[in-house]
Amino acid sequence: MKTRHVASVVRGRPAIDGAGVHLTRVLGLPNVQDFDPFLMLDSFDATDPKLYLAGFPMHPHRGIETITYLIHGELAHEDSLGNKGLITDGASQWMTAGSGILHQEMPNATERLLGFQLWLNLPQVEKMTEPKYFDILPEDVKVVEEPGKVIRVVAGRYGETEGVKPHHLQASIFDVSLEPGAEIDLPVKEDETAFVFLILGDAVIDRETYSEKSALLMKDGDTVKVQAPEDQALRFALIAGPPLHESVAWGGPIVMNTREELEHAFWELRNGRFIK
Repeated sequence: MKTRHVASVVRGRPAIDGAGVHLTRVLGLPNVQDFDPFLMLDSFDATDPKLYLAGFPMHPHRGIETITYLIHGELAHEDSLGNKGLITDGASQWMTAGSGILHQEMPNATERLLGFQLWLNLPQVEKMTEPKYFDILPEDVKVVEEPGKVIRVVAGRYGETEGVKPHHLQASIFDVSLEPGAEIDLPVKEDETAFVFLILGDAVIDRETYSEKSALLMKDGDTVKVQAPEDQALRFALIAGPPLHESVAWGGPIVMNTREELEHAFWELRNGRFIK
């Protein structure tokens, strides 16, 4: 067993996106190379509906997958292909934008909106794949309970427990809750990019304390060891996946490999040829 250490820390910053949604932007364009294949991570955590009800009206995506994971809340979605649905407590949606889709995500007022959206890059050979949804219901998330800890295996494998199998990149997502002072060792593949996102509470790694709403990029190894402080509980996500090592041309909601591909995508969007 080779334990990974923290390579770098990205602190989340307040941001406003969509039609006026207040959120915490954790990962973005400056982090693309280090966190490959993960592009963006936005954290939602609000008890005042006025901070999020404006939502994300109809907008395009191409070349990526978006993974929306809700711990608490309701998020209604619909798209240009006629799909509609509702993401609720403990559910997630793995959307493959592929060749192009227009969709909207509109939160409903609840006691608390808590969760995150992760953007996962698609490899060049799969950029223009057919758009599709992969709804992950609460009962699809495998739950492992151990003394002082709960591991929700959304995707990937923890011991003998397997989560869902994505359609494209085989990323792993674990949602982990630790009681005060509890510690956990989580398996990762040595050749994958792995990071820890602190959803609620601070974390202790290598006797160093890291603050809530931070992303901790981990160095090489096959194990990630995380501990909750002695005086508080911790909830975090461990996210891992194989890096693509490809060029990235990113413009707003569209991510391609070259500037020419990106410009062509926006030309298609302007000229009504975006949806294939």
